[in-house]
Amino acid sequence: MSYADFFNFNVIKKSKNTEARAGIFKTPHGVIETPIFMPVGTNSAVKMLTNDQIISTGAQIILANSYHMYLRAGTELIKKAGGLHGWMNFNKPILTDSGGFQVFSLSKLRKITNEGVYFQDPKNGSKHFISPEISMKIQEDFGADIIMAFDECAPYPCSYEQARKALDKTKSWLEICFNAHKNYNQALFPIVQGAFFDDLRIESANFVSKFDAAGYAIGGVSVGEPTEMKNHITEITAPLLPFDKPRYLMGVGTPVDLINGIKFGVDMFDCVLPTRNARHGTFFTYKGNKIIKNKQYIDDFSPLDENCNCYACKNHTKAYIRHLYKTQEATAATLLSIHNIHFLLNLVKNIRKSILEERFEEYTDELLKGFSSDN
Repeated sequence: MSYADFFNFNVIKKSKNTEARAGIFKTPHGVIETPIFMPVGTNSAVKMLTNDQIISTGAQIILANSYHMYLRAGTELIKKAGGLHGWMNFNKPILTDSGGFQVFSLSKLRKITNEGVYFQDPKNGSKHFISPEISMKIQEDFGADIIMAFDECAPYPCSYEQARKALDKTKSWLEICFNAHKNYNQALFPIVQGAFFDDLRIESANFVSKFDAAGYAIGGVSVGEPTEMKNHITEITAPLLPFDKPRYLMGVGTPVDLINGIKFGVDMFDCVLPTRNARHGTFFTYKGNKIIKNKQYIDDFSPLDENCNCYACKNHTKAYIRHLYKTQEATAATLLSIHNIHFLLNLVKNIRKSILEERFEEYTDELLKGFSSDN
């Protein structure tokens, strides 16, 4: 038995002059058309949305955070409920991250060793230890379709020596993760690290490619670095990963970032940005980000975006949603979240169509002009 019994990825079409590709990724809980954006359900729920609302946006797969679920609900409870699919009553594919990024962000509350990470819960002070083996056990108990290797994410900025040590640990832990993980109906994705040093990124990409995985991820970006640096790392890394497996760029979610990532050969993306932006009153449009609380929308009876057919745009106006936001009605965040997630999913859907129709470059060039507009 192998991953191939449960997972299969096919590149249907590749752009002629770029690395962009359209694919089909088969998983135990459904088929995913790539490129795809994955909404984030940190605590096993996408903030402000019910499952029906998530599905209405066009979501094909969501992400849950194993660190938060491990600390708050606990693995035993979720396992008893039938894993995350039973716990959430969500029947589409689910991806869980390893918790590595969250643990390593607790700079004053954790200690990294060769065996794993000791850390304190920032909310109640309780002490915990996660190793690669424990991370695999947690994610197996959660039962997600795709699980992530336990890695060390170097900060930005960092020295070459820091990045080197973090990468060496990540490589060592990856071998432990694959030895510990035996459940083939869960795909274990290794993660490329190496901070912002080309040679380390190339080394890491070549190393993870040696593992017979169902897909591969690029981590350690969107941690405060300039956009140009993020694009450079993605551009040199993604094409080094196996062509016939999905490539996942972790933590990236602006419309422009998605376009650039797809151009460089990335298939999967996730980010909390669409729902976080929504809670702060920001919404995506094809003419750039807009802020709903602005006075110009007091009597604007048009939808959030004229080219969007999400529930919010089909049923409500900017004036109404602005009123909800200004009166602190939670429904404002719900409507803006529906719109923002649908916007990104519709964006990648249309980009996929442009790849299939061999007009990716023309289409995305026009999109980028709009997103840089000040209108």
